[in-house]
Amino acid sequence: MEQGARILVVDDDEAVRQLLEDYLGEHGYRVQGCSDSTGLRQYLQAGVPELVLLDVGLPGEDGLSLARFLREHHDLPVIMISGAGSSVDRTIGLEVGADDYLAKPFDPRELLARVKSVLRRYRRTPCGEAEAVVAGIALGRYRLDLQRRQLCDEQGREVELTAMEFDLLQAFAQRPNRPLSRDQLLNLTQNRDWSPYDRSIDIRIARLRRKLEEDPEKPQIIRTVRGVGYMLVP
Repeated sequence: MEQGARILVVDDDEAVRQLLEDYLGEHGYRVQGCSDSTGLRQYLQAGVPELVLLDVGLPGEDGLSLARFLREHHDLPVIMISGAGSSVDRTIGLEVGADDYLAKPFDPRELLARVKSVLRRYRRTPCGEAEAVVAGIALGRYRLDLQRRQLCDEQGREVELTAMEFDLLQAFAQRPNRPLSRDQLLNLTQNRDWSPYDRSIDIRIARLRRKLEEDPEKPQIIRTVRGVGYMLVP
């Protein structure tokens, strides 16, 4: 289903762009590349891709700034690619809203697997007037629809979530009132390449709390269980 998706590669290394265009193109994706923020914005004027592969170390406006721009203006997944693979760099990438992070040098097969996973998780039907939000799980003033992969408010408006944020909510929603450790959450969201000791889960939880909670500093829906992890209280 995800094959044929339009993918934009933003990387100032022509060899990397060509590798990704050729490799992903061989697997059925429609891939185009550009080298900087100017090329990205020009591409967006012509049409929005279904996924952006974004290098962190771009000349001029860097990839972190562009990831923040994409998250604020477009509803699409972003996989960041960087020559720096430390947990600090990965954490910063996640904080600005990236859906996944891959360090260079990488195996193209691993990148392909991540592209498939992110696209598959991200696809969802918009909250439309013709489709009422019916079956779902109540989360305070919101309702989580697992089938449509949507979180909508009381007026039926969709709350924007990254693929990882939705996967976390789904893991919680399927196990209400049950404390889950960071390691369990990584397993349930199929992100085993992230260490349970870095801040990846904590960052996502903080972002979800800002979207769900009346007071994110005193969370009532996603609660902290000291010494264990987190628990959803519907």
